[in-house]
Amino acid sequence: MITLDSELTNKFYVYHEMEEALAPLGFTLADNWDYDHGYFDYKIDNHDGYLFLRLPVEVMGGFMDSPTDSTMVKIKEPFLLYHQFQDEIDDHVREGNFRASIDQFQEPKDRDAQFPKEYVEAGKQVLQEAEHVLRAQRDK
Repeated sequence: MITLDSELTNKFYVYHEMEEALAPLGFTLADNWDYDHGYFDYKIDNHDGYLFLRLPVEVMGGFMDSPTDSTMVKIKEPFLLYHQFQDEIDDHVREGNFRASIDQFQEPKDRDAQFPKEYVEAGKQVLQEAEHVLRAQRDK
């Protein structure tokens, strides 16, 4: 994981406005959100795994599970994250057709692998684009 300095850190946004501004850039709300926090992820590349720019948000008013026009979030420090794929067969496979239909994917080999240096600049550029669109959205 590599943390990135950003003008977005500790800024407040209306959740749905932030989501609308970031979606055209390719950001999506990560699956591992909870009622009080979440992550907007941008997949930079597949490099034996997934390389992400992640914008963590903390809910300051309202809830992530039922956002309203007034749900406020605070952006935490952005970071680059690398989920590295398994090299071998998943050793935690559960047998059975029903289980296989649900549990199709293996766990990453390393959820916080060393982020490849050649992709750091790409992550910083995407962060600059996010800063630009959110600044423009705020200035409306």
